[in-house]
Parts: sequence; structure tokens; C-alpha cells
Amino acid sequence: MPNPAPERPGRRASDRGRYGRLSRDRVLASALEVVDRDGLSGLSMRKLGAELGVEAMALYRYANGKDGLLDGLVEAFCVELETELEGLAEGPGEGAGDARLPSWHGELLRIADATYRVALRHPHVVPLLSTRLHSTPLARRPAAVLRSDERILALLDEAGLSTQEAVRVHRAFTAWLLGYLTVELRAMDDDPDEPDPAFRLGLHRLPANELPRLRATAADLAEQGGPGQLADGLRALLSRFPRSVPPGTVKG
Repeated sequence: MPNPAPERPGRRASDRGRYGRLSRDRVLASALEVVDRDGLSGLSMRKLGAELGVEAMALYRYANGKDGLLDGLVEAFCVELETELEGLAEGPGEGAGDARLPSWHGELLRIADATYRVALRHPHVVPLLSTRLHSTPLARRPAAVLRSDERILALLDEAGLSTQEAVRVHRAFTAWLLGYLTVELRAMDDDPDEPDPAFRLGLHRLPANELPRLRATAADLAEQGGPGQLADGLRALLSRFPRSVPPGTVKG
């Protein structure tokens, strides 16, 4: 009786790929690698299965289709953010050590700085931080995503802010942070390999008579503002809120 043919990676819907047994962490880590390399359009269950050496059907145990993978990418981003924050525990972020600021201002600046660092490593995931909020109800979001919100709300509660004030700060902080990251990491280059800035940005494609100011400022718009401008904007935003809770104030 002839020996059976050796098992070929990716031909059976098992959860043991070419790199060993799968896990949700391994699946999401591989999905993040694919998106970092090929963008969101390059991610599919079939392609991810090929990366891991299993059939696409084997991945449904860990993610419910591509939507599940997209939610998982946000989860992986937030897990990495937690790690980043732990690494920054001994060193404040951009502007976080300003003694003129209340402690909760400084901590929000530290969170923003850590988020910026993670976003630079995974720019293609940044749009999902907003769009998946529209697609995934609060109670169905991954635990790591919920912990990001809980971290901010707990900080504001410990600072003595009322529930209503904490919600206002949380909303303003989140909106500025996500908006800044979206603008900071938006696609600008028409031809990244072109050394001349005008041709790199494709300014010849923009009608000069209709868009003169955009053409004139495009090179400056393409420059990243960096964590410094992120912190500057946050300081200005947070200055609208009370720096401390007046004595005798009752939270509610």
C-alpha cells in the first residue's frame, strides 16, 4: 500500500498552519502585517489564510469574516497602545510633564502621544479607529477597545469631574485625536518615488485657476505636524475645561 501523500499547507481547514497552531492573537498579528504591507484593500480571508498556511475557512473560528478582521485590527491597535503606554510610564509624552497643567491634562497628553506613535507604525489602521465605531455597537466591541475608553473615563472620574463634564472631555479629546491622526496620515503623494515635490504630489493634475491656494500650500500640507502640534492642539482644547473641581462640588 503506497504511503499517503504529505499534507500540504493551506489545503485543509484545520487550525494548524505552517507556523504552528493558530490563535486569535496570531491571526490578528498576521492580519496587521498584511495591512501594514499591502493596505486595507490587500486584506482578505483567503490571503490571510495563505499567509498562515491554512484554508480561509479555518480563520472563521477567530474572526467572523472580513468585518471581524477589521474589528480585530482595531483591537490589535489598542492592545499595542496599552503596551506603548506601559513603556512610556517612566517618561512623559509630549508636553505631559508641564507642571502648569493639572495631572489629568498631562495624562491625556501622554495617551495622545502614545497613540500617535502606534499610528505611525500602522497608518492603514487609523481610518478604522473611526469607521468601525459606526459599524460596531459599544457592547460588541473588543475588550481592548473598551479598555481604551474606560482608561480615559476612569482618569476623569478620579480627577473629580462630573459625569457630564467627563463625557464632554472624552468626546472632545477623542474627536481631536482621531481627526488629527486622520489628517496627519492622509495620502498625499501621487508618485512617492519622484524627488521633485511638485511632481511627487502631482500638482500638475490640479487645475491652477480653480485651486491656486491648494496648489501653493500642498507641499506644506504634506508635511506632518508631528506630536508637538498634536499636543499644542490638545492643550488649547483642554484649556476650555476646568483645571480642577471646586471644593464642595458634588459629582453627578
